Amino acid sequence: MEKKDAILNGEAVLGIEFGSTRIKAVLIDRGGAVLAVGAYDWENKLENGLWTYSRDEIHAGLVGCYAALKQAVRETYGVTLQKLAALGFSGMMHGYLPFDAAGNLLTPFRTWRNTVTGQAADELTALFDFNIPQRWSVAHLWQAVLNGEEHVAKIDFFTTLAGYIHTLLTGEKVLGVGEASGMFPVDSETGDWNEAFLQKFDALAAGRLPKPLRELLPAIRTAGEEAGLLTPRGARFLDPEGDLQPGVPVCPPEGDAGTGMVATNSVRKRTGNVSAGTSVFLMVVLERALRNLHRELDIVTTPDGAPVAMVHCNNCTSDINAWVSLFGEVTEAAGGTASRGQLFETLFREALDGDEDCGGVLSYNYFSGEHITGFTEGRPLLMRQPDARFTLANFMRAQLFTCFGAIRIGFDILEKEENVAVDSILGHGGFFKTPVVGQSVLAAAMNAPVSVMATAGEGGAWGIAVLADYLVNNDAGETLPDFLNNRIFASLEKTTLAPDPALVASFGRFMQSYRKGLSVERAALEV
Repeated sequence: MEKKDAILNGEAVLGIEFGSTRIKAVLIDRGGAVLAVGAYDWENKLENGLWTYSRDEIHAGLVGCYAALKQAVRETYGVTLQKLAALGFSGMMHGYLPFDAAGNLLTPFRTWRNTVTGQAADELTALFDFNIPQRWSVAHLWQAVLNGEEHVAKIDFFTTLAGYIHTLLTGEKVLGVGEASGMFPVDSETGDWNEAFLQKFDALAAGRLPKPLRELLPAIRTAGEEAGLLTPRGARFLDPEGDLQPGVPVCPPEGDAGTGMVATNSVRKRTGNVSAGTSVFLMVVLERALRNLHRELDIVTTPDGAPVAMVHCNNCTSDINAWVSLFGEVTEAAGGTASRGQLFETLFREALDGDEDCGGVLSYNYFSGEHITGFTEGRPLLMRQPDARFTLANFMRAQLFTCFGAIRIGFDILEKEENVAVDSILGHGGFFKTPVVGQSVLAAAMNAPVSVMATAGEGGAWGIAVLADYLVNNDAGETLPDFLNNRIFASLEKTTLAPDPALVASFGRFMQSYRKGLSVERAALEV
């Protein structure tokens, strides 16, 4: 009855996150407890050499996800969702969505997964002496300029996926500072775009863009600051049935990196988290600036503006998903039945019984390029020695280990070259839905204790809902770290696993093969 009353009284808070394979809506109460969940499955497409989602797919996914949540509320509580206390949107970080002055999208959405901006990323990194990865929005913009693309002359505004959804429903062209820091470098002292870098960019781009860069970028907001209200038009778009009331406060839109930090209570210095889904990234909140420029590391911020080192890898679970689908076909062809969830759990658990050397099995999960290892495109690859022990357990151990192969290379730089200290690592995302297994593999890969929250499976959608909650329910005026500690995570269930020495040794052997086998992956790409 308390949950039902919270919904009826408009006290519930909603977060919606656009993940790479699923759009998820999570409705929470004032303390962060999940009231209802809705989801909409989608998949990116490789069109004309670029990974994208169409604008129609984005719209359909938003509406479909909310409809699923609304139906879940109706079925669970017997009421119609009409009022919200707050709302927030999140999405896959980075990417490129340019618009003209009339709001027309000038190119198909170019996602973080594209590795076609190498020249731009190199030039901007040299210009700023600050790493600009290929997936950053400004790299896409500058590459479009270098390519002489026709749409550049018409750009009035460009943003990310989360920023687009926020603008669509509120009319406000803003971004949360964490999401903004993946478009263009942010000054952590001012919480705004890096002014010196803006000036350097404008000098470089003189006469080649219709406006100074600052006028093309969204405004920046920090967690807890107002970012707009759900307009009547936005409410009707989100809920075509017309039940949702407008005027809902909307928090600054954030990327999946920022919501992952919130969802794992990893916004304090010396905390870290690993988000593992279609992509995988490690975030470590820094005590100090890094001593050197590393092309393998991004410098972004938490949703409240603290500097963060980010190791981002494009590939994680896509290849596992493909194999699970294949095993599902085998099961069905043999007359059996198993849900996708059962298949995942069964196969994940098999990995714990694999041999130390994975039986001589090696896998690369490169569906797309991987900048840390120097690949602009991917070729999923499975190989083994002729005398390999090709068992299901060894196959699955190699599949799970390869999810953290590239990320381990980046973590070595943080740990060994920059002496960055991390007190705790928390895992979240679909990789950790099977209890113990994913957590054990990550602990072995990082050689550090790994914790998983009870909300790990809800991921960033829950995280952006908490940021929306912070906007309207921070009565005591707490900082974001204190609000999370005192209000959200004080009683939340958490499990922690220390690294298993045998599994650590096994992952170490796998990494030796992984590094050597990259030449085979490169040959597969070349031919």
